[in-house]
Amino acid sequence: MEERTLGTQGLAVSALGYGAMGTAIGYGPTDDDESIAAIRTAHDLGVTMFDTAEMYGWGEGERLLGRALAPVRDDVVIATKFGLTRSFGVDSRPEHLREVVDASLRNLGIDTIDVLYQHRPDPNVPIEDVIGTMAEYVAAGKVRYLGLSEADETTIRTAHSVHPISVLQSEYSIFAREVESLFPVLEDLGIGFVAYSPLARGFLSGAVASREHYDANDFRRHVPWWDSENFAANLEIVDELTALAHGRNATPAQLSLAWLLARRDYIVPIPGSRNPSRVEQNIAAADLRLTAGDLAAIDRVAPTGAVGNRM
Repeated sequence: MEERTLGTQGLAVSALGYGAMGTAIGYGPTDDDESIAAIRTAHDLGVTMFDTAEMYGWGEGERLLGRALAPVRDDVVIATKFGLTRSFGVDSRPEHLREVVDASLRNLGIDTIDVLYQHRPDPNVPIEDVIGTMAEYVAAGKVRYLGLSEADETTIRTAHSVHPISVLQSEYSIFAREVESLFPVLEDLGIGFVAYSPLARGFLSGAVASREHYDANDFRRHVPWWDSENFAANLEIVDELTALAHGRNATPAQLSLAWLLARRDYIVPIPGSRNPSRVEQNIAAADLRLTAGDLAAIDRVAPTGAVGNRM
C-alpha cells in the first residue's frame, strides 16, 4: 500500500489506517476474536497505522489492540488518546495525563506509544501545559509523536509552538466536511491529518439502517443524521453516491475512502470494521483512483456534506 507522511518529524504510515473504537464501544455488541481477526487482516493487507484511546472501553480497547498487534509490534504505528472522563467530560490536567499515559503503555503492552493525542481540548488547562507534559514523554522515549484531536486553529498553533505537532485527527467524510477550513493551517505548519469516521459512522458503508435497528448503546442512536427529519434526505445522498460507485465497479465505502485519499496527500482515513471481509473491501479503496469527473460528481451530490449536524 502507498505510504503517506504525517507532519515533518518523520511519521510515515500506510495511506489507510485502522480505527479500533468499534472493537470496544459505540456500535453494538462486540466479539473479541472477530475483532482481532479484523485487525490482523488489516495488517496483512498493508495497514501500518492503528488507532485506539483510553476511552474505548476504558482500557479494554487498548488491551485488545495490544494483543492483536503483539506479533507485529515493530512493524506498526500505534496511536492512543487521553483526556476524556467516564462522564464524557474533559480532563487534561498534567497529573491525570500522566496517569492515563502510563496506564495506556501497560494496557497496550508496549514500551513506546507511537502517536499520543489529546482526545479533546480542555478549556480548564492551558494547551501549553498539556503539550509540555506530553513532551516529557517524548523526551523520556515513551512517546514518539504528538497529535491533537478536534482542535481549533488557535489551539493547533499554540500547541505547535510548544512542541512540534505531527498530526491532527478529526471527523472527516463526504458527510462531514467542516474540518476543511483547517487545511490551510495544517499546510502552513506542516501537520498531517487523520480522518476518523471516514464512512460517516456507517452511513456511507452501504449497510445503513434506521435508528431503531441499532442496539440501545449504539452511538448512532444519538447522531442527528439519523433524525427523522434528516434520515430520508441522507439516504438519497447515499443512493446517488452508490450509483456513482457502481459506475466505477466499487462500493460506496470504497468511493468514500478514495474521495478522502484524493483530497490531500497528507490525509490518512482510519475506517474501523470488526468484520475481516469488510476490512478487505475497505482496503481495496487504496487502489481506486478517482478522476476529476468523479470528484466533481461527488461534490454535486453532497456539496456541503450530509443533512443535519454530525453530533
